[in-house]
Order: sequence, then C-alpha cells, then structure tokens
Amino acid sequence: MDHRRLAFIGLGAMGGGMAHRLLASGYGLTVFNRTAGKAEPLVRAGARAAESPEAAAAGHRVVLLSLSDEQAVEEVLFGRVVPVLEPGALVVDTSTVSPAFAREAAGRLAGEGLRRVEACVVGNPPQARQGGLRVFVSGDEADLAEVRPVLDALGSQVLHLGAPGTASSLKVVLNLLLGAQVASMAEAVSYGVAAGLDRDRIISTVAESGFSSMVMRFRADLMLRGSYEPAFFRTDLMEKDIGIATRAARELGLDLPVLDTVRERFASVVAAGDGAKDASVIVDHPA
Repeated sequence: MDHRRLAFIGLGAMGGGMAHRLLASGYGLTVFNRTAGKAEPLVRAGARAAESPEAAAAGHRVVLLSLSDEQAVEEVLFGRVVPVLEPGALVVDTSTVSPAFAREAAGRLAGEGLRRVEACVVGNPPQARQGGLRVFVSGDEADLAEVRPVLDALGSQVLHLGAPGTASSLKVVLNLLLGAQVASMAEAVSYGVAAGLDRDRIISTVAESGFSSMVMRFRADLMLRGSYEPAFFRTDLMEKDIGIATRAARELGLDLPVLDTVRERFASVVAAGDGAKDASVIVDHPA
C-alpha cells in the first residue's frame, strides 16, 4: 500500500486548502466533494477525483476528512467510508465536532478495527494552502507518529494533547474567543455609530489600539472592505461551533451566559440569510 497516496474527503475552504498543500508537498490524492466542481482545481493540480466517498477511500491506508458538522461525519464516515476500509486503516478527522462526538467516533472506529487521529486545525484557508495551520491532535501516539509527516505538511505547529476529545476541547476554547471578539467588535461599532462617530474610523481605531489582536485586525479589515465572500470562517459554522461549546459546557455543569448570547447573535445573522458569509458580516447586523 502506497503511504504517499491519501484520500481526502471534503473540499470546502479549509479542506480544499489542505488538499492543495498536500499535493504541493508531493502526496498523491484521491479526492471527493459533494459539490463536484470544488474538486476541479485539485484535479488540474494532479489529484484524482472519485465519484463517491467510498470510491475515494477504498484502497487507502490513510483517509483525511474535512466535513462541516457531526451529521456529515456520521453520514460520510460511518455510513459510507467505514464499510470499504481495510483493517488497520487510519482516519485523520479535521472536522470540528464536539469532544463527546470525538470520543464516541474513536471508540466506534476502534470497534471496527480502524484507527482515528483527531486533528483540529486552527487558521484560515490561505494558511491551510501554505501549510501554516496550527494542528491540535488527539489519539494514540503510534497513530500520530504514522501520519506525522502529513500533519507536518499542513501545520507550522503540531501539538499532541492526549486522549480523544482533548484536541476538540482546545479548538472549542479558541473558537469561543474568536466568536466573542467578533461579536463584541460589532456591538462596539453599533454603539459608536449611534453616538455619531464615523463607522470606518471606529473600526480602524479599534484595530490599531492595544485592545486589538491579530484576529481583530484581520476581521476589521474585512469589515472595512465589506469583503465577506468567500468566507474565511462562515457565520453558520461560527454559530454551530459556539453551540458545540455551550452544550459541552452544560454537560460539565457549567453555564456560559456570555457565549450563549454570542451564539444567539450569530444565529440571527444566519436567520437573516448571511450564514454563508464570513462571520465579520455581523457588523452589518445591529442587534
């Protein structure tokens, strides 16, 4: 079995970027995406397109996933991919799911004689394409060692956190901070405009201040340009990820009232029809 040949399923903004990076790093890829057109740039770059998830995964020892949510992982991985994998095959799942789902998925795959590396990625699509992601990993150390060259191609940092679910937990922590910062920025702008200040002056001032961060400056630039498509982090995925976090917190006996409100704000943007746009679009949706 050729260890330089991989299957990659899910070619959205992040998945597509990672797939391009792997091709550029010398890996051979068989790819699948539900919207077939997203595979075409990869095919032009040398990938082989498959007509189904099972066709993409069959015959590969390592299968990478970048799917939108737990339902997609359930349908694609457990419904279609698992039946065609050979014993000992390894699934590298970069999808953002809840820690509980991550633990359950690892156990279910082990019961089928398969392995799972939880590889939560932090960054944006350009970073994915350039190999500049941060990769948080959970799972067995031997499994990590087997796919370490693949992860090193994707990330400038690969951090092993331990048992299944721990990487998802840390990814959730960062997504909570991201959502809270973007939402608070939008509300601060709303107040400033209502108080008679110039919108762009407010955004620029915040971005240049000590209250800013790399994340805030990046989002401020999108807000100033009104550049929300293609999305770097879709609003509907932001709402989904914050929901994962608040539910996980409740399972641990914690309340996150600030983040509950943030999730509701992003949910209102989704309901207004801007779910596919970058989360920065929340600045155009005053509460």
